[in-house]
Amino acid sequence: MESKVKQLGHPVHPMLIVFPLGLLATSLIFDVIGLISANHLWYEMAFWLIAAGIIGGLLAALFGLVDWVAIPAGTRAKNIGLLHGVGNVVIVVLFAISWWLRSDDPRNPGSLPIILSAIAVVLALVTGWLGGELVDRLGVGVNEGAHLNAPSSLSDRPASQDATPTNTRPLAQ
Repeated sequence: MESKVKQLGHPVHPMLIVFPLGLLATSLIFDVIGLISANHLWYEMAFWLIAAGIIGGLLAALFGLVDWVAIPAGTRAKNIGLLHGVGNVVIVVLFAISWWLRSDDPRNPGSLPIILSAIAVVLALVTGWLGGELVDRLGVGVNEGAHLNAPSSLSDRPASQDATPTNTRPLAQ
């Protein structure tokens, strides 16, 4: 099943998810560095990473929702996609609460915001696996006819064709 929203021949949703995943996971790493070093600047950097990650997560969710709506009802992919999407919304909500709890003093978050971030990152490992299941096992977002020698997505040719032009002659031996 091909993605419904594409840019330069590739699905938009998987292009966008790397930003919130990276930003939000890095915010937890910065929190841990802040805990270890007692340097409160790390907490403030985590605060801003969370803000950017929430925005990126919401944007990625919009494109994921468009693709999920197009999955046929009654399929395993529809169920897995629902778990993936709802789980990711929970992750964004957990990070939003963490961010809000930090907002009065980003340099001194306290324990609860960091615990919420850690729970959200663990949950992201699960929803990331579910996303991989959707693509790798269930073929969601995969171009129809995709194969190892398909032509470039920038060409006008369908993926089912071979990338090697048919009018070429083999090199002289």
